[in-house]
Amino acid sequence: MRHAVVLAGGSGTRLWPASRQARPKQLLPLGVGGETLLESAIRRGQAVAGTRVIVVTAASQVAATREVVPGVELIAEPLARNTAAALGLAAAVLLERDRDAVLTVLPADQHVADEPGLTRILHTALAAVEQDDVISTIGISPTHPETGFGYLEVDYVALGIVTSVRRFVEKPDRSTAEAYLASGRYLWNAGMFCMSARRLLAELDAHLPATARAVRDIAAGRIAAADVYPTLASISIDHAVMERAKRVVTVPAAVGWDDVGSWAALPALHGVDDHGNTITGQAVLIDGSGNIAISDDETLITMVGVSDVVVVKSGNAILVIPKSRAQDVRKIVEALSVRGLARYL
Repeated sequence: MRHAVVLAGGSGTRLWPASRQARPKQLLPLGVGGETLLESAIRRGQAVAGTRVIVVTAASQVAATREVVPGVELIAEPLARNTAAALGLAAAVLLERDRDAVLTVLPADQHVADEPGLTRILHTALAAVEQDDVISTIGISPTHPETGFGYLEVDYVALGIVTSVRRFVEKPDRSTAEAYLASGRYLWNAGMFCMSARRLLAELDAHLPATARAVRDIAAGRIAAADVYPTLASISIDHAVMERAKRVVTVPAAVGWDDVGSWAALPALHGVDDHGNTITGQAVLIDGSGNIAISDDETLITMVGVSDVVVVKSGNAILVIPKSRAQDVRKIVEALSVRGLARYL
């Protein structure tokens, strides 16, 4: 049967100060109508797998996650070991129940404008997996030369048509990203993919055997996760499996996708006013455009004569940063930790 695995960890750095360690961005009400990104991801999983949806999260975030999605099954990792361990554990758990389990893997912190379009793409990817036992990724047709995403190189791009992946490419610099866009042979790596649970564990056997043994033992009840997780390699599924595996394909998509990787992504979720400003909460902006102003209570944000600036008031902290440097929020998070100000994290 088809199952959906939603990855919902995270350390709460990229959308600080709204996201914190105990409440990362997937638990924030950033979607339409106040829906959290996690709820949106679960809906996408349910569209292809019905009620067979599992959320993998950190043990420290279980309580907060249950508040947002009380009826969904959770797998709790005792500590973060990146996505290879998280997905390996989910695959092993599902394989104990269903020897023919096919997985749709969905990150919990993304925005998709065209949900029906993505559902069609996922069904195409799943059909390829079920027919040929391939690993099928979702490749997003790029709209600009983005340096914050990984890429997939393919022979050709035809939306909705399965094509082979030649290689995975790390985040490029600006000139390289421009060349990728101009070539028409590169897609953004959305971090969404489909494969059988058996295939995923076989790939881990080949490329990350200690992790494969550990997750099987955990799923079978032979060992406690807390006893073995500290010994596991911290590595992404891309580096551990995708870049090494054979028979990897992708389905190119144009579905209004964004990974909500920084505050600069918020206009895609909430739109803009006549001056290109995005406002949530109490804010008054005069003679400025392209700004983002976020207030989580009655605190009023006012801005005069500035453009392309992000101001976020959340809880006990305020962030001010040029929109062009929104990816650098993590530098603030690192500085707070170094300076002994962890209470703000």
